[in-house]
Amino acid sequence: MKREERQQSIINLLVEQKTVDLDDLADRFTVSKMTIHRDLDDLEQSGVLRKVRGGATIDAGTQFESDFRFRERQGHEEKLSMARCALGLVEPGMTVMVNDGSMAAVLGEMLLQKRPLTLITNNAAIIDRLKSESGITLIALGGIYSAKFNAFLGVVTEEALSRLRADIAFLSTPAISGRLAYHMDDNVVRTKRAMIASAAKSCLLVSHQRMGHTALHVMADLADFDAVITDRTPDAAILEQFRRDGITLTIAATQDMT
Repeated sequence: MKREERQQSIINLLVEQKTVDLDDLADRFTVSKMTIHRDLDDLEQSGVLRKVRGGATIDAGTQFESDFRFRERQGHEEKLSMARCALGLVEPGMTVMVNDGSMAAVLGEMLLQKRPLTLITNNAAIIDRLKSESGITLIALGGIYSAKFNAFLGVVTEEALSRLRADIAFLSTPAISGRLAYHMDDNVVRTKRAMIASAAKSCLLVSHQRMGHTALHVMADLADFDAVITDRTPDAAILEQFRRDGITLTIAATQDMT
């Protein structure tokens, strides 16, 4: 088996299992552990996975967010639930801003239900899906393309955002702790902050599984958002923290049942 084929097989295993074991991989592909180490090094350098003791994972760490290709396959029902809830904040005729990420990509497609709209985004999945749709004035933010986030980022993106204004911005985050939202990539953080600054209102979308975690960079205070939406009810301690901080949390699963 060629190196490229073996590495793709490792990616496929990570999609199914989230973690892989170094010894198991060496046995599976009948190669040395050193060969697997080099494969994992290559994939980590590409931002696909995070090496851990004895193997690798695609679970987020304080300095790592898994590749878009993995995230778009995870928790689809939960993303649909949050997107449907967020859609209730949108009215036809609005100018809407949507950030990078697989959660945002689900919402982006749903926005077709609210056309006519003006949509501002750096999310390549949304740009590709909506570029030919009638009733959508699509403003695609330029910048440096990141395959890991499937989005455009950097100074060009931030400069474009500074010259635009939206009625509402929808942002996602991989980590919340206390009253702060976090992200592990500084380019993504700057773009998200620019979106908050360029919108009259902003809404944060976050999985309940990402609560109680931190990442390398503080992205924003939860008080900066007009709405915070999650998929399911988090732990009681986290709910109490929200209450103490005066942050209103909308549970999408509860909204779906009403």
